[in-house]
Amino acid sequence: MPAASAIQTLIVDDQLTMRSLIRASLQQIGVVSLREANDGEEALRAMIAQPAHLVISDFNMPNLDGLGLLRAIRAHPPTSKAAFIMLTGRADKELVQRAVQFGVNNYLVKPFTAGQLKEKIEGVFGPLT
Repeated sequence: MPAASAIQTLIVDDQLTMRSLIRASLQQIGVVSLREANDGEEALRAMIAQPAHLVISDFNMPNLDGLGLLRAIRAHPPTSKAAFIMLTGRADKELVQRAVQFGVNNYLVKPFTAGQLKEKIEGVFGPLT
């Protein structure tokens, strides 16, 4: 069982308010090693500079969307093993299938609760301590 406090996490969303909500939810469940990016390009640069254990990314963003970010992370060996949770307002089946095809670990639709986010993280890492 991993300690939530040990999971280095990158939050990616173009909306500051949503990043703040995600950050607060993560802190509520004990995840404290947090960085943020406001689009996929910034997130990819951050991951290459210092890979995170977990990426929580929106789908719709300028410059590089969530699927593009996921593909780029999976294609880069130092970052390819990072867990990736897509967090978006879109729940369409095609998007989910494409995300699964590109190696997404889990998927969560907005709005969400801290408990739902914890369940998705535990679905990837196992029970958190």
